[in-house]
Amino acid sequence: MPLKALQADEVTSLYQKHGASLVAYVCCCGLDFGSAEDVVQQVFLKLLRGSTFLPESPVAYLYRAVRNASLNHRRKFQREVELPDGGNWLIGPSGRSLEALAVQAALRALPEEQRETVFLKVWGGMTLQEIADLLEISIHTVASRHRYALEKLRERLEPAAER
Repeated sequence: MPLKALQADEVTSLYQKHGASLVAYVCCCGLDFGSAEDVVQQVFLKLLRGSTFLPESPVAYLYRAVRNASLNHRRKFQREVELPDGGNWLIGPSGRSLEALAVQAALRALPEEQRETVFLKVWGGMTLQEIADLLEISIHTVASRHRYALEKLRERLEPAAER
């Protein structure tokens, strides 16, 4: 797989396209919104410096990089961080903020492994194989985590949809 250094305009384009989703992913992994923004910005600063070479399809790399950076951030502060109760880290379409909050609450209730898998599949647009590669686990484990998470989300969200 050929690697290439990115130009500043390419990095800017990647940030504009994926920055918000990457921040939400880091929040989904347990950091508060401000720390998540810092982690994502650090990853993009490395790209701007030209010290990192990316594959031709950089999205999976970006998710892996921010995941690793968030794990390093958590280790650095030597504490487990609960998902923040305040603040929205999922942004719904205009006029759908209540639905976004319901999905966010349902995601928060999932075990971290399942939450991360759903986020990468739905909001990250990654395949199960890409997620397995990113998390360094088998595709069967990813598939079962995803299936169990969707079942739990369906149970939590169906009553809300019936109202």
